[in-house]
Amino acid sequence: MIDFLVRNVFEPHPELLVFLVVALGFLVGKVHYRTIALGAVTGCLVMGLLLGAQLKVPVNGTVKDLFFILFLFALGYKVGPQFFRGLKKDGLPQVLNAVVVCVTGLLVAWGFAALLGYGPGLTAGLMSGALTQSAAIGVAQDAIGTLPGISAAEVKNEENLVAVGYAVTYPLGTILCAMLLANVLPRLYRRNLAAESAALAKELDAPNENPDLSAGYYEVVLRAYTVQRPDLVGRTIEDFENQQRGLGRRIYLTSVRRDGEILPHSQATALAEGDVVAVSALRGDLVAYDARTHIGTEADDVELLGYQTEHLHVVASEKAQLGKSIAALRREPFMVGVYVDKLYRSGTEFPYRLSTELERGDTLVLSGPRRLVEPASREIGKKVPTSFATDMVWVGLGVFLGGCIGIPALTMGGVPISLSTSGGGLIMGLVFGYLRGKYPTFGNVPPGAQWLMDTLGLCMFVAIVGINAGPGFTSGLATAGWGLLVFGAIATVVPLVVGFLFGHYVQKLRFPILMGVLAGGQTTTAAIGALNENAKSQIPTLGYTVPYAIGNVLLTIWGAVVVLLHH
Repeated sequence: MIDFLVRNVFEPHPELLVFLVVALGFLVGKVHYRTIALGAVTGCLVMGLLLGAQLKVPVNGTVKDLFFILFLFALGYKVGPQFFRGLKKDGLPQVLNAVVVCVTGLLVAWGFAALLGYGPGLTAGLMSGALTQSAAIGVAQDAIGTLPGISAAEVKNEENLVAVGYAVTYPLGTILCAMLLANVLPRLYRRNLAAESAALAKELDAPNENPDLSAGYYEVVLRAYTVQRPDLVGRTIEDFENQQRGLGRRIYLTSVRRDGEILPHSQATALAEGDVVAVSALRGDLVAYDARTHIGTEADDVELLGYQTEHLHVVASEKAQLGKSIAALRREPFMVGVYVDKLYRSGTEFPYRLSTELERGDTLVLSGPRRLVEPASREIGKKVPTSFATDMVWVGLGVFLGGCIGIPALTMGGVPISLSTSGGGLIMGLVFGYLRGKYPTFGNVPPGAQWLMDTLGLCMFVAIVGINAGPGFTSGLATAGWGLLVFGAIATVVPLVVGFLFGHYVQKLRFPILMGVLAGGQTTTAAIGALNENAKSQIPTLGYTVPYAIGNVLLTIWGAVVVLLHH
């Protein structure tokens, strides 16, 4: 049966084998214990190695390179805003800690490889697996291909050993990182992650993160009331809203029905007894006001309450609004009836407070009646076009330019050194991602497209790596020995311990934040999941994003550096 499939299906159509490996890899990747999963990338590599060893069907290397450069561009595009934001003053402590972790990881992996006599392939595999950085596989293989004085057969063998080393060390590296940060270090230092995260959240005025308490809660509410209080009769809408604003409440009258007809909205409209008014307000303000007592009985008017609302993404660019706090922005006349739902900064959601000041390039999500939201958006900046279509001009140009800047090479000690086309793709992805985060009115790459290029691109790449490396997997594992597993575990733990000691005793970072910084520096997604679970909070994530961006870039580059150091 296997021979039949090889002769009639996989040899003439190797692309079908790639998709079979990806399907099985994603299935295997779902195997998990609590928040720790094998992951789709490792699943695809393992299945590629197993099927490649059994079927011995090669896949063209150009296909592998195509997916890898697309993945690296998408990776740079995703982390670009956080990468450049981390270079600012307030992000430097986290950046410094991430650099310490990454440099320590490189030196430990290189030291073990030199001690044990590993070649460049196993050295790179040990490093990429122990530090849980899949992208380093491809960069290391590119670097091995440029080494002088080795035959084509030796190049292929060393490239295959990269995959072997990664497959052996990555699963344990992921588990150890998650356990060390979420369980071992907090217990050793007798720290309560949940209690400290809750205290820090209170200091930062962070919103409640308990889904059992917040699910179904809407901050902005819409109600209808019949005007019955004599002291309201004759007062204008503007007068009523100004009074509430003076009392620190955001309560607005958005529509009025009189004698069965909905009146055109005007701030100068005077209220009459029997009018039915639509009231838009923050829930807490409306409860404090007690509208039934101060306006009249509540009404159920579907038409009055059913006006078109809009959620609009707006980029802050108007000079008059830049530097204003959210609280000051709320007090502007054009914000009457308009609410700030979310704020995105540098491409990611930013947990804003009333004191948060607007910066150029911030994206606000405004909500309210369309007739009010549209004018407010023009006062703040430019609308962001919401579309599921990917700007392929932007993506294609970015990959092309990145590949071009990666081609030139410098020769040092007889070894040609270059970014490579894949490294150039990563750098240009960082630049294009930063530009998109700063000026999000162009270069649209929606989340679904980013996932396709990022996750599927990497999984396709490692699937092909596994298929091509499969025939030599057994002999490669025999060459490495099971000691690779032990030294890989040490190479995982040592950088985290060094980073922890530096962050705890020298930088004096808050414990939950420091745990997130370490998870980001080693780019271990499973670790931040375990941390958030144990902390019962998203607070550790505040330390994760910037180091994650820095770690992704440095550890990817380390794939080439460790090969050159070995040579």
